[in-house]
Amino acid sequence: MTLQRNIRRASAIDAEAHTGVAIVGAGACGLTAALMLHDAGIDCVLLERDATPSGSTALSSGFIPAPSTRVQRAQGVHDDSAERFAADIQAKAHGRAAPALVRAYAEAIGPALDALQARHGLGWILLDGFLYPGHSAHRMHALPQKTGAALMAALQAAVETAGIPVLTQALVETLCFDEEDRAIGIGYRRPDGREELLGCDALLLACNGFGGNAEMVRALLPEMADAAFGGHTGNDGSAILWGRALGARLRDLGGYQGHGSWVTPQGALMSWAVMMEGGVQINREGRRFHDETQGYSEAAVKVLAQPGGVAWNVFDAPLLALAHEFPDFCEAEAAGALRRCDTVAQLAACIGCDVPTLQATLDALRAIGPQPDGRVFKRGLAAPYFAVKVSGALFHTQGGLDIGPDMRVLREDGTALPNLIAAGGAAGGVSGDAVWGYLSGNGLLSAVAGGAIAARTAAALVKAGRNQHGE
Repeated sequence: MTLQRNIRRASAIDAEAHTGVAIVGAGACGLTAALMLHDAGIDCVLLERDATPSGSTALSSGFIPAPSTRVQRAQGVHDDSAERFAADIQAKAHGRAAPALVRAYAEAIGPALDALQARHGLGWILLDGFLYPGHSAHRMHALPQKTGAALMAALQAAVETAGIPVLTQALVETLCFDEEDRAIGIGYRRPDGREELLGCDALLLACNGFGGNAEMVRALLPEMADAAFGGHTGNDGSAILWGRALGARLRDLGGYQGHGSWVTPQGALMSWAVMMEGGVQINREGRRFHDETQGYSEAAVKVLAQPGGVAWNVFDAPLLALAHEFPDFCEAEAAGALRRCDTVAQLAACIGCDVPTLQATLDALRAIGPQPDGRVFKRGLAAPYFAVKVSGALFHTQGGLDIGPDMRVLREDGTALPNLIAAGGAAGGVSGDAVWGYLSGNGLLSAVAGGAIAARTAAALVKAGRNQHGE
């Protein structure tokens, strides 16, 4: 089906209603922005294509990295900072992330999480059992349930408590602009096919990327064209299509978050914590094929390059106990993904490899000093062994509309459109232009920090416009 994503030019629109800020997309980005706008006294309306908001956030682990938060300090983490976080982001991206955006997100995310906790009841915990790939401090926050679905539920509950209107089953197809490139409203399609119009003083695109658009993925991310898609079907590239029609600049379209631990055939996510703490990925030949601690995003490409495009996550009892701390793993286990093998021979039969090769791979884990790929193991694995069959998957894209540090969308010449704002998956992120640039949590970092900054910008624009008109 051809997407209908249009730009309509008019000096004014005959809209049924008007709001200060129209927000397209009710995921973590849109919901965060709405809550921050409410706190600033600015009216807004969220428009969501689905009957129930979920998006990529609900499919994620719900983990958000942030420095200098109240929760961090309460847990004794006093040596983290926005500067240190920004340095970690750039190190993972090999210096190819937009510096101004990295700085803006690193500075905004801590206050955003604190505000969501203090004003809207989100009770963060700090995940301090291990360091996520690329992070030099314990800064990963989550709700106690440790799921993206719980994060979405908490944000939605806060929006409902605040009385912020959310229009569901409202598929935005048209953005309306006047002759000065100022957004004046949107047109959205209802389930019965009729179009409704909503006027606005500022417009925030908080919809997601293009991972669910097979044609775009094939053209822009050819190495993931045949990979499983673990994201939301609403990632259809709408923001990019609107941006192209507007003459907006696009950025980092080759950047994305993959995951090398997509449980197959169950279609679930297995936490990378098991890999970080001593688990290994073994291919059908019985061999390790990369340094697993480099990151789960780039692991997707490495797993897909193995025979059959699959690998086995192999670990032992202490690591199984760690895995059981993550609901996603428990669901995969309940679906039959976990195999127990009491001997190396049983593990080899499970994987389909020969015993001597697998034995040599496991023996090497006990070596003192680094492996040929650079990884150092604190200990080897001990029987009984546990194995989960996985493949590489695409989760969400990290490229999109180019934005300034205030989240305003930029034209091709680098100037900002007057009141069009983009954040989260609609905008280029801070992962650079390749899969290996994704630092754990970058997706929700850009969603929540971007949503908070977007709200601040939108509130200022609306207030300035109302003051100008004496409202």
